[in-house]
Amino acid sequence: MSDKISIGSSMHIKGELTGKEDLTIDGRVDGKIMLTGHQLTIEENGHVTAEIHDASTVIVRGTMSGNITADDKVEVTSQGSMQGDIRAKRIVLADGSRFKGRIDTNAKSAGQRPAVAPASPKAACDGVSG
Repeated sequence: MSDKISIGSSMHIKGELTGKEDLTIDGRVDGKIMLTGHQLTIEENGHVTAEIHDASTVIVRGTMSGNITADDKVEVTSQGSMQGDIRAKRIVLADGSRFKGRIDTNAKSAGQRPAVAPASPKAACDGVSG
């Protein structure tokens, strides 16, 4: 069994994805993603409209719309675009990334709304961690 799964640029998936392996998305995914304890990478050509739960790390290089709850870290790279709320212990918004939503660094505060005000649509910080 492979330790890493990829969804190619010509793929469009609608529905629920669950797994216990690292996942790279270079195509389009609409729905819900649950990767218990593993890494999710949304590549530059990737477009994800989903709720993401239980991944250890989420890296957004492409376009992400929806909320992310990660066990460890969420990173929006300089070419990434994120619209939605983020809950994780560590959050990195690279210079040039685009982000609109709320941030909660109390990683497992399930059921609570993030207390931080929405960020500006254009992030201009080298990194934010909590």
